[in-house]
Amino acid sequence: MNNTAYRKKNKVEFINGGADYFKTLIDLINQAKASIYLQVYIFENDQTGKLVIESLINASKRNVSIFLLVDGIASNKLSNHYINKLKKAGISFYKFDPIFNRKHFYPGRRMHQKVIVIDEAYAIVGGINIADKYNDTQHGKAWLDFAVLVMGEIVTDLVNSCKILWKETNANYEDNGSKNIFLPINHQFNEFCEVRIRTNDWLKHNNQVSNSYIELFHSAQNKITILCSYFIPGRVFRRLIKNASNRGVDITVITTGISDVLIAKYAERWLYDWLLRHRVKIYEYQSNILHGKLAICDSKWLTIGSYNINDISAYASIELNLDIKNDNFVASTLKRINTIIEKECIEITSEIHYKRKHIINQLMRWLSYQCIRTIFLMCTFYFKRKE
Repeated sequence: MNNTAYRKKNKVEFINGGADYFKTLIDLINQAKASIYLQVYIFENDQTGKLVIESLINASKRNVSIFLLVDGIASNKLSNHYINKLKKAGISFYKFDPIFNRKHFYPGRRMHQKVIVIDEAYAIVGGINIADKYNDTQHGKAWLDFAVLVMGEIVTDLVNSCKILWKETNANYEDNGSKNIFLPINHQFNEFCEVRIRTNDWLKHNNQVSNSYIELFHSAQNKITILCSYFIPGRVFRRLIKNASNRGVDITVITTGISDVLIAKYAERWLYDWLLRHRVKIYEYQSNILHGKLAICDSKWLTIGSYNINDISAYASIELNLDIKNDNFVASTLKRINTIIEKECIEITSEIHYKRKHIINQLMRWLSYQCIRTIFLMCTFYFKRKE
């Protein structure tokens, strides 16, 4: 699947995380008539999770076939009570490779992708999990994240990808054929977007998303904009960044200023010296935790999904992105990101960075970076050894 082609007849809509995302998700579930494939890394039975659970149960009562796949470790907060409730309603539910059922111990290979396909006609792809922290609730504002709603030819590729992963998890699964009842590719769209599906699963020698990022760094002529929640590029990506910068490409990286994984934030900041030395502009998002993952190349195309620029995404986790080519869509997305930079970020200039540096901070950052490298090595050793 490393040479998947762009599908040309698609409509794509950008979705902000939080209330907008979950309204779209619930509306699609409520409108489903035939099938739902939902694959997500984190699914919790908090307020947001219960809302989605009830919508899925109601859809199942309408005889919609539902296939729900969650990661076995990341979704450990989903209680047996709600799992049994889903199964009792007739929903096919599985956990991806729970640690206590493994024949082999590959801790880094998690199902990190986030995708839902409704009636094999509509799909949402992004970085958003199902839990309160990704939603706007009475307890606070959602983490910054994004997704895209797609209709058209690309949905066939997405549902096939979901079916392949579902088959791996459940050997008894039988594909009863397409249930596409809306045929959105026949709609008269005002304009079409070129879209291709990109997946990563190093165990299966599949590195499409990594290759998209490699293509982005190689082909960029003017500007690269990256928004990434856990930005810890390994040697390959640092070399790509350096080469692009040396060609005169303007590179902007937006990371989180407030982190849910403090050790990862310290490790990121250890790399700021290197990034600034290679003329990379760094911005830290201040309003909340940043969780989104996207990159834009020369205002011509972008990639969006679950992939972070670090070795876990590159060499271990199962990831899914969409690459999108459409001048208007990419321009509007870049405008959104620039507004976030302007209104909700601070630039980490060399002056600001060096003012914040002192021996204790630097020691913590170095130790965190070495710890993260060790964790990445432990989680990816098997996969790199297979290379």
